[in-house]
Amino acid sequence: MARILTIEDDAVTAREIAAELQAAGNEVDCVGDGSVGLERALAGGYDAITLDRMLPGMDGLAVVSALRQAGNATPVLMISALSDVDARVRGLRAGGDDYLTKPFAPEEMAARIEVLLRRGAAQRETVLRVGDLELDRIARVARRAGVELDLLPLEFRLLEYLVRHAGQVLTRTMIFEAVWGYRFDPGTNVIDVHIARLRRKVDAAGAAPLIHTVRGCGYSVRAP
Repeated sequence: MARILTIEDDAVTAREIAAELQAAGNEVDCVGDGSVGLERALAGGYDAITLDRMLPGMDGLAVVSALRQAGNATPVLMISALSDVDARVRGLRAGGDDYLTKPFAPEEMAARIEVLLRRGAAQRETVLRVGDLELDRIARVARRAGVELDLLPLEFRLLEYLVRHAGQVLTRTMIFEAVWGYRFDPGTNVIDVHIARLRRKVDAAGAAPLIHTVRGCGYSVRAP
């Protein structure tokens, strides 16, 4: 049984969310204020969070941003009546793991939470390693052979995604949508530019390469 925190100020919507998640065997706590919700989330113990975008006390973007800045990696499903692309991008960039627009089918909401719970179980490890590369996901620090790498926040997220899928071939579309949070434009070379910069830092002169180009497919991280 998973523990889920629902931060939603509309009582009807909160009851619908809770009922659907409880029917799936989960334990659900509901709060209707963003500031209170942040306090509850930071206290820990939750496996996933549903978070309304517009809230009294503190809006959803501020809540998820504060969570991530505090090192809390609990999966967050953002729910909002704002359905335009910019709103979704802002929600994902702020730290949301998924975004669902109102009105929504309760069954879809529950299915999205189920996916986040599975993903969260696979990502609970706080330190990731490939060869002599180590990523501390809480401190947001990467080291190679014990030497800290000077990575920008986006570079860390990109490397984290590659390392979490070490040994797999990741397409440019997969990388772009997971790291940048919106649909990939096949006409852009932004992935290649950022990979090249990351490779110069991770695979410095003399180090065995960890980041590999798979011609015609994408990129992969694997131990030497």
